[in-house]
Amino acid sequence: MRIIKKIFSKSRSLEDGIFFGAIEKILGFAPKNIDFYKKAFTHRSSNILDEVGNPLNYERLEFLGDAMLSAVIAGHLFNEAPTGDEGYLTKMRSKIVSREHLNELGKDLNLVQFVESKVPVQHFGDNIHGNIFESLVGAIYLDRGYEYCEKFIQKRVIIPYVDITRLEGKVISYKSLVIEWCQKEKRQFHFDIFEDNGIDGERLFGVKLSIDEKVIAKARATSKKKAEEKASQRAYFAFQEKIDKK
Repeated sequence: MRIIKKIFSKSRSLEDGIFFGAIEKILGFAPKNIDFYKKAFTHRSSNILDEVGNPLNYERLEFLGDAMLSAVIAGHLFNEAPTGDEGYLTKMRSKIVSREHLNELGKDLNLVQFVESKVPVQHFGDNIHGNIFESLVGAIYLDRGYEYCEKFIQKRVIIPYVDITRLEGKVISYKSLVIEWCQKEKRQFHFDIFEDNGIDGERLFGVKLSIDEKVIAKARATSKKKAEEKASQRAYFAFQEKIDKK
């Protein structure tokens, strides 16, 4: 393993200056300690250690950023939805910080361009975009504190994307929605999953969703979870009128 890569040196290089300028543009304010942001884009495959031998990558910052996002969004919803109970507020927060939404945020900012990794970018799944967005938020918190962290989340998440009325109708998981409806209506359901090699040997998973022993929807995807969600979405549209009345 390498001990602190060149970009983590104390001297300000041309590369550092370019990176600093790009990050400042995304944040809307100047970083104090650019090293936090370099760490926020360092993938574990880089195998970098800090001075005392600890892994130096974005995963711990991702954990911190997730907590900061939840706190800021929770505060916003608490103020903006005074009649919402705990369950409502939790559901709304989940919609805002869903993995799908965080991935969209990361893509919009093209954060993956800064990732330092031994793995080619095209080999990453979609979640890399959301992971990096969270780690960036964590870096902001360490660098500038809660106030600037909140300012960034307001600018990049809440103002452009958080519309409470629209979010109230947004479905987070079709699978959860269908299962909840089946349980309420006492309908039997099950997912039959099988491996499907698909076109050119690409590994796919096929899913059949049956309700009351009748196959309602089929789907294929690159993971079991995605295939189940896709099949559930199709089942939802087949029963939408009944489900929406629940």
